[in-house]
Amino acid sequence: MGILEKIAEIEREISRTQKNKATEYHLGLLKAKLAKYRSQLLEPSKSTGAKGEGFDVMKSGDARVALIGFPSVGKSTFLSLMTSTASEAASYEFTTLTCIPGVIEYKGANIQLLDLPGIIEGAAQGKGRGRQVIAVARTADVVIMMLDATKGDVQRALLEKELESVGIRLNRTKPNIYFKPKKGGGLSYNSTVPLTHCSEKLVQLILHEYKIFNAEVLFREDCTPDDFIDVIVGNRVYMPCLYVYNKVDQISIEEVDRLARRSHSVVISCGMKLNLDYLLETLWEYLALICIYTKKRGERPDFNDAIIMRRGATVEHVCHRIHRTLASQFKYALVWGTSTKYSPQRVGLTHIMEHEDVIQIVKK
Repeated sequence: MGILEKIAEIEREISRTQKNKATEYHLGLLKAKLAKYRSQLLEPSKSTGAKGEGFDVMKSGDARVALIGFPSVGKSTFLSLMTSTASEAASYEFTTLTCIPGVIEYKGANIQLLDLPGIIEGAAQGKGRGRQVIAVARTADVVIMMLDATKGDVQRALLEKELESVGIRLNRTKPNIYFKPKKGGGLSYNSTVPLTHCSEKLVQLILHEYKIFNAEVLFREDCTPDDFIDVIVGNRVYMPCLYVYNKVDQISIEEVDRLARRSHSVVISCGMKLNLDYLLETLWEYLALICIYTKKRGERPDFNDAIIMRRGATVEHVCHRIHRTLASQFKYALVWGTSTKYSPQRVGLTHIMEHEDVIQIVKK
């Protein structure tokens, strides 16, 4: 019995089993087995065959965005509209067969946009070069999931399932669980909050499935068995995802309104170039980028050349971005903008910068 058959068998067993208090240990164990088999499936095979053409594109620019979707939903048209790169677009499926990179220039930032080949059902098992597509998606900062508005919610559910099965968690934060395997001493289990989904017995069963008998586990929030399995496996990627519904010019206005009101969703039409500016604004928010301008003493700020940083960046990060020796020669900085109580404010290395702040650095 191959791994795929075992996975299918466990999925059938989970769907057959009723969810109640009596079966929660059994379900927890099945989920642990399922996660174990899926991770085996993702490991490259030991046999050394001829290597196919890889998809990996060198990371460039300030952020990386991956376009994921079924064939013929308008990914290549979107790339051609947003960037100066021309990606072949046609009315048949699988027009794009490899990864095509483009660059969006927005608010002084260069955002790398990757047009990936269409994903089909079963991509996580390697169908239609699905594994390479998903491997590139794991390296992105934000995933844009292109969906056909005329197809309803079927595509969204299928794509979420494919990405979930390879360890990509969309629009979720990492579970607040402390987990550390030990050499001996058995299982040390604690929680700082009342748990409704997990118990000590269930945690022990899941750990035994992974052949871990000595560990320290501390739950700092009420997590499900799935979250705990994610923490044990440790190779999960938590990333923001933007659901973009294309071809909204082909559906009713009531349906457009319903889709637009869903969380993390934007409706656009590449054919009629509708709502693309709002999509860029939303993407900027999801990427959490900020622009910082520099100023020399006695001169006006340079608003043409911004330093692009991540939200939460400090003055020290800005120093390292300008020059690696600047932080060691740093005396103080003067900052104008929304991050200060008054302008200019004299600040140290730990001051957190905000969007469109102006900084003047004074050396020793």
